[in-house]
Amino acid sequence: MTVILRDIRPEDKPLILTWRNSPEVARYMYTDHLITAEEHEKWFQGILNDCRTQYWIITYNQKDVGLVNLHGIDERNRRAYWAFYLADPCCRGKGVGGAVEYLILHYVFDELQLNRLCCEVLSTNSRVIEMHKGFGFVQEAYFRQHIIKKGLPMDVVSLAVLREDWIKRKPEIEKRVRDKRIT
Repeated sequence: MTVILRDIRPEDKPLILTWRNSPEVARYMYTDHLITAEEHEKWFQGILNDCRTQYWIITYNQKDVGLVNLHGIDERNRRAYWAFYLADPCCRGKGVGGAVEYLILHYVFDELQLNRLCCEVLSTNSRVIEMHKGFGFVQEAYFRQHIIKKGLPMDVVSLAVLREDWIKRKPEIEKRVRDKRIT
């Protein structure tokens, strides 16, 4: 099994819009309306031109299956936020999310040399919250009624991992990734 992150390209726009509007992905995003082509185009151009943001397509066994990003990259304070989704159901439960998490942690801490990586997850997404914790993330906040989805308030869990946590846990995490035969 091979998981890679490749830079997004203009020809990815239609696929990403389909993913963003799919109910399986949208239920975990802050956005909960049908995203128009015009809105998507504006978003796409914005991410391409924002030096504090990086986006990649997640490729699993040579098939595009999802999206991952770093945003709010702050070199002065050495921190960033991240998010991802697996849009293709065929890759869920196979360790692909864990491989993506490892690749991002490696990039953020070993290549960019940042000190802190943060994320926010809807409180109803317990599987992803637990996955993050398994990679060293610590819950730092619980934002009650933080966003509105389908007209209802939703809680959000804020998590972060520090570079020192990554350094301590990296050998164990790399072993877990190797044991799943994910490269």
